[in-house]
Amino acid sequence: MMDAALFSALDELLPNASPSEALDFLIAKFRANRQYALLFEATLMKRRAELGVPLIQTEALPEDKRAAYDETVIATARETGALYLAEGNIERAWPYYRAIGESAPVREAIAAYEPGEDEDPEPVIDIAYQQGLHPAKGLDLILTRFGMCRAITVFGMYGASSEREECVHLLVSSLYRELLENLKSAVERREVAPAEAASIRELLQGRDWMFGEYDYYIDTSHLSSVIQHAPETSNPETLRLVRELCEYGRRLSVNFRIQGHPPFENIYQDYDAYASALLGDNVEESIQHFRRKVEESDPEETLAAQALVQLLLKLDRTQEAMRVALERLAHKSPNEISCPPALQLCRMAGDYDALRALAREKGDILSYAAAALESRG
Repeated sequence: MMDAALFSALDELLPNASPSEALDFLIAKFRANRQYALLFEATLMKRRAELGVPLIQTEALPEDKRAAYDETVIATARETGALYLAEGNIERAWPYYRAIGESAPVREAIAAYEPGEDEDPEPVIDIAYQQGLHPAKGLDLILTRFGMCRAITVFGMYGASSEREECVHLLVSSLYRELLENLKSAVERREVAPAEAASIRELLQGRDWMFGEYDYYIDTSHLSSVIQHAPETSNPETLRLVRELCEYGRRLSVNFRIQGHPPFENIYQDYDAYASALLGDNVEESIQHFRRKVEESDPEETLAAQALVQLLLKLDRTQEAMRVALERLAHKSPNEISCPPALQLCRMAGDYDALRALAREKGDILSYAAAALESRG
């Protein structure tokens, strides 16, 4: 409820004050009282008074006054957003910046945001992650406050159209650190000595005793969920961590083996092969690993072929990717597969003969003509 004293003060002022003077009085009060939403509205009302249009806007402004008014709207929204940010109120600042299409100040504030122990970070998480202003920071806030389970769930439901690789790295590195600490604790309990190893791979060496029939050191559903994002990243550090997580997973007893989806049925072996190739390790062996999956799969089941095409493209082996697509994916429309279609791969590989042949087979006269014309160059 507005302070009655303010109404009284305004009543005393109104008989002799101009619209601008009355509104300046309110603007000063709202600023002093940190009532920034009212400050915004009062400033725009003053501008309408200056332009000679109704103070309460119920219809569109005249065309000759709209540009001047819009300039004030933008400047006032920017000022109001800045006032809220100065107080650390990202939630209240964002609508003003969003209205004028300026996200940088709010993104910077989110990047520096560290919630207090009793503070609810959900509004900032929504802006950062769900609204896409800074997904990596939003996911980091979820991990810090709510843990891995929720972070995996949110990432699986909403993804991240931007900063996706950063988000994948956050999930992988956070799970890696958690597992490393759990393994160290197990070693220290058994060996009654500090575990000095800095990596999971180093820690596992010579300690087969850690993997009995019922031994595990981290939620296996979390492990499998995080590892499956390996094909989405090209970050060497992320891929190295994935490989170590896979090494740990391969040591688990069959009681804790989770069946994956083609072509990653054997999660720890298959994702390790994929990450290995992307790192430049055992490249030919890894490619052959997925070629066998393609050859052994039903011709109508194309997931293995799609994965192999994507892998070959990431390794800059476009010609090989094209041949796999021509053999296994040519009958599929682009909306049925997750990799580039065969026609596009022919174009990427510069193989216009293959492109013309495939276009004729599909009855695609335009692609046929384009291939013939481009081949001249």
